[in-house]
Amino acid sequence: MQNKFFGKKECIVMNRTIQDENLQRRKVRRIFVEKKKGYNAEAYWMYRDFRDFLGISGLEGVRVVYRYDITDLTDSEYADSVKVIFSESLADAMYEETLPVGNDERAFAVEYLPGQFDQKADSASQCIQLLTLGEKPRCKTARVIILKGNISDSDFEKVKNYCINPVDSMESGMDKPETLDTEIVIPGDISQIDGFCSMTVDELVSLKDKLGLAMTIDDLEFCRKYFSEKEHRDPTMTEIRVLDTYWSDHCRHSTFLTRIRNIEIDDSPFGNFLKTVYDQYTASRKYVYGDQEKDISLMDLATIAMKVMRKDGRLDDMEVSDEVNACSIAVNAKVNGKDEEWLVMFKNETHNHPTEIEPFGGAATCLGGGIRDPLSGRAYVYQAMRITGSGDPRTPFDKTLPGKLPQRKITTEAAAGYSSYGNQIGLAGGQVSEIYDEGYVAKRMELGALIGAVPRENVVRAKPEPGDVVILVGGRTGRDGCGGATGSSKEQDEKALLTCGAEVQKGNPSLERNIVRLFRDPRVSRMIKKCNDFGAGGVSVAIGELADGLDIDLDSVPTKYEGLDGTELAISESQERMAVVISSKDRDEFIKAAMKENLEATQVAVVTDTGRLRMKWRNKTIVDISREFLNTGGVRQNTDVKVVAPEIEAFGKNEEASPLEEAWVSNLQKLENCCQKGLAERFDSTNGAGTVLMPFGGKYQLSPAEGMVAKLPVLDGDTTTCTMMTYGYNPRISRWSPFHGAVYAVVEAIAKLVAMGGDYRNARMSMQEFFEKLGTDPVRWGKPFSALLGAYYAEMKLGIPSIGGKDSMSGTFKDLDVPPTLVAFAVTVGDVENVISTEFKKAGSQVVLVRLRKDEYNLPDFDQLHMTYTRIHEIIKEKAVLAAHSVRQGGVAEAVSRMCFGNMIGVELNIGNTADLFAPDYGSIILEIKANADVHQLLHGLDYQVLGTTLEEPVIRCGGTVLNLNDLADKWIQPLESVFPTKVDDGQKPVETFSFNNASAVSIARTGSSGKFAKPRVLIPVFPGTNTDYDIAKAFKNAGGTVEKLVIRNLSPEYIREASEYMAECIKSSQILVFAGDEVEPNGPGKFTAAVFRNPRIREAVNDLLQNRDGLILGISSGFHALLRLGLLPYGEFREQDSCSPALTQNSIGRYVSCMVQTRIASTKSPWFSNVNVGDIHTIAVSHGEGRFVATEEVIAALAANGQIATQYVDLEGKATYDIRFNPIGSMYAIEGITSPDGRILGKLGHSERKGTYVCVNVPGNKDQMIFEAGVQYFK
Repeated sequence: MQNKFFGKKECIVMNRTIQDENLQRRKVRRIFVEKKKGYNAEAYWMYRDFRDFLGISGLEGVRVVYRYDITDLTDSEYADSVKVIFSESLADAMYEETLPVGNDERAFAVEYLPGQFDQKADSASQCIQLLTLGEKPRCKTARVIILKGNISDSDFEKVKNYCINPVDSMESGMDKPETLDTEIVIPGDISQIDGFCSMTVDELVSLKDKLGLAMTIDDLEFCRKYFSEKEHRDPTMTEIRVLDTYWSDHCRHSTFLTRIRNIEIDDSPFGNFLKTVYDQYTASRKYVYGDQEKDISLMDLATIAMKVMRKDGRLDDMEVSDEVNACSIAVNAKVNGKDEEWLVMFKNETHNHPTEIEPFGGAATCLGGGIRDPLSGRAYVYQAMRITGSGDPRTPFDKTLPGKLPQRKITTEAAAGYSSYGNQIGLAGGQVSEIYDEGYVAKRMELGALIGAVPRENVVRAKPEPGDVVILVGGRTGRDGCGGATGSSKEQDEKALLTCGAEVQKGNPSLERNIVRLFRDPRVSRMIKKCNDFGAGGVSVAIGELADGLDIDLDSVPTKYEGLDGTELAISESQERMAVVISSKDRDEFIKAAMKENLEATQVAVVTDTGRLRMKWRNKTIVDISREFLNTGGVRQNTDVKVVAPEIEAFGKNEEASPLEEAWVSNLQKLENCCQKGLAERFDSTNGAGTVLMPFGGKYQLSPAEGMVAKLPVLDGDTTTCTMMTYGYNPRISRWSPFHGAVYAVVEAIAKLVAMGGDYRNARMSMQEFFEKLGTDPVRWGKPFSALLGAYYAEMKLGIPSIGGKDSMSGTFKDLDVPPTLVAFAVTVGDVENVISTEFKKAGSQVVLVRLRKDEYNLPDFDQLHMTYTRIHEIIKEKAVLAAHSVRQGGVAEAVSRMCFGNMIGVELNIGNTADLFAPDYGSIILEIKANADVHQLLHGLDYQVLGTTLEEPVIRCGGTVLNLNDLADKWIQPLESVFPTKVDDGQKPVETFSFNNASAVSIARTGSSGKFAKPRVLIPVFPGTNTDYDIAKAFKNAGGTVEKLVIRNLSPEYIREASEYMAECIKSSQILVFAGDEVEPNGPGKFTAAVFRNPRIREAVNDLLQNRDGLILGISSGFHALLRLGLLPYGEFREQDSCSPALTQNSIGRYVSCMVQTRIASTKSPWFSNVNVGDIHTIAVSHGEGRFVATEEVIAALAANGQIATQYVDLEGKATYDIRFNPIGSMYAIEGITSPDGRILGKLGHSERKGTYVCVNVPGNKDQMIFEAGVQYFK
């Protein structure tokens, strides 16, 4: 029909145009992107891995190419996307449709399995959508690996098998598909299990095996009885799957709740002592329960000390609620000089099974799931600790056990996964430590501990009422994670790598960041009555636990793709989802608030008074189970326990060490003692601008901290209140005696708190238990029983309870078992003014060992411990102690060495028996005490020894032996260098230290803007993945600016268009535009920003800001990327990139780097540097994976001549350098920041916003460049 506004010819043309565009959109277009030589760090490190670890001797080189297949784009949209999103002209080679492969090269491609979340593809699609303002195109990616050299067929297969993990990936064909359409198989209706109620035991066994159920036969018989006698029907398949999940050991701690009937303890001197401790436990039970009948179980033993202390009034600070998924304590905080009540929440979380079989995804979601536990309690999570257990990652490839991934692959990819998630979501990694023991070959330990906090007034705890609604907010549901809870509850076998793919979830940290932002809004958090995160068990557990009566509509659950059946919807563990209970009257307001944060929020359930869990799918009820039955947790199991007492000896007693130098080096090079800096630096340690102690301290950043310390995450203003977290565990002690292992885990964690300046008397703990599969063997059960008895003993002696924990009881692979593992985490709250670090501060100080005495059973003298730790805390508060370090498995020698390395301050030791240097004297603490202090007066009544004096000379002197600290540090770092490198083979090329001193140019920069404003407006766009907006906003607020953050919503084309229009209007009313960091790693940083700022209206507003209103622009970290991509740097105007355009590319070391650096001001031509002078040096944080500044020699020369090189990385002498210790990114000419020609646009990699009182106190230097104050002052 002819349109009334157009003639016939116009209609024909329009129809042809539409048809042509439709044909264009159906095309699949293929792009290959490869880093050019000199920028291909990933390929270089992969080459070394294949050559050295796999032993591919004929390998001459490796190329890594990322392949994108894209559809749903017109030709013009595709052309724009190629230029903006997929490559940078200087550093990247891009090929369309065909990839050149040489005759001497062999290639293969790897892609994710169907249904697995591909973040690289997803972020590419989002970028294109932001650019085109249209529908989100489909994208599929693969990594093409090209091997050059004489590669045999067997070597080629070895590389492929190493690179392709069948749990989540598969080999991809090299031919381009004709379409990206996927065949949707519509599932059938959920059926009943016919005849279930009449099945014999043998038939139930057959059903269990067929379905791969984790529940026991007793559980299945229990289900049969329930459905037969109570429901009078057979169950549906979904009901059995839900019960299997709900009752899994992972969700219901069935092992820990097993009833212990008989307890046998050896008749030996130490066995008799254990019996007295057991008698104390039974007395504690009598005190707590009275005449009430309560089963003895591992859970009861783990929690009884807490119950005792709560009953007698020593635990009034613990928040008690049936909702909280994390330990929660109420604390008094000093905020802006006033008292405020806050809740501090902490939680430890493991993902052992998922990480064992799919290291990247398993470790990433370990952190993601851990974050959501305190977050569900409305706490803002601001710091994380990662403690892992691994076999020796240096184990040769050919020694890998059948059915296992190589230890090296597990440990490196797990580190990449955990750090990727944390770095993207914007969470500070406070401490990272890997524990090496061959028992962890049985199953890896992937353990994270999180800490969060929230003003108490922002938290409401209310019981759900009938009529309340359940909102699912966050991610969509897919098949990833189906069966994760039950899978992690099973013993692993050789088939796990081939059969467990769906059990590992895929994380989307950018999405979780949006949930974090939503929950940080007090208006939103106060609407929430109760909340649960989606972890193990999916809908069935996350929603199923919220209320006794629930009607769940599975058809309302948003899905990632079509084809999921009701069972999958019920148990999928897809990540980044939260279930919240709110009043029905708040539903629309909550959903609206979620949409503002670019989040989907959907009502999926209603609270009822039925006392039943009901789920509907396709308008049919597929689950209808009574709450009473569900809450039984299945059939209670019974067991006996036999505790085998160890032979009592002085654990780890050392013989006389001779020669001393050889013994000292050998001690430091033990895998359990050596440096892990190459591992720890992969984790952003400073996001949030509240980190008090960097993971490594001193001007050389080589003294590891005892634990992690951070200020409370106050949004407005400042605080002097900080949290401290430490851990303790030694597998060698635990193998010898689980009881001692637990005692010393607790003592180690507490000693570290004391050494950091914490008051241990206010500490609270949480435990992580990880043991072999126990089965029915009483001796195996005796190991966790003995460990928990030891933890109970230590808690009662210290008066410090464990108020939470996590158990994982499936650490067995064939005949291999993990070591008895009980990790103690200790948390306390303190004043930042009392925090001290480990590195020696001055020459001439007194070095003192304060010992913890042991009794005849090699257990601590707790009376002496109380006196010692209390006194140490007092003298730290008196400022008599400059540094402190607890003694651990490497003895005094290890502790003193680590204290020396940070500032390369030496020490003269006066020790008679050198064997004492290497004794694992747990609980003892080494102090650096001021030179003029009276040690006898300070430590009167304690067991102490003056070990010696600190020296300016970088040596350790002991008797006639002299150890050079620089050589010693190199040897300490060496053992893990092949796994977690800290160095590159670039050589030490000289580099010019630039100084631009053009007086007239500097004068113009400092004149100020022609427009004057009392409070200049600062606009910070928040794109998908932006993770530094809080810190930058706070810095500008403190400087006197008015800040607006604009969340770019891209859930629909309409939202994108609205956001673009609103962005243009906001720029018109702002004086300063800021591009914050976004660590969306898969496609490189800054691309979301670059895509949005291609919009003509936005560009017009930016041009007006720069050309007519004398405005300023700042880009930090990934924001620097964006400015380079847009041409705003270095040209000062929008320009297309060409082969001469500067860029930021992969760090030369091939991984993410987080540390403090020294930068020198090279030019003050910019208004941003009006408060500093050329030559000034500042110590600032860098945290980036692609921060290496690269440009042609001609461009760099022009930038230098025009004063546009603003800052350079410098060494301790203030000279620009390529030395990786001081230029860890590897930037050309050590360039850290540049400006536009007139200086009004600044881009810099370092996080100048991560500053404040008591921030990063263990790394010396001026941390305030005052750029935010300068930017605001420019308009005054």
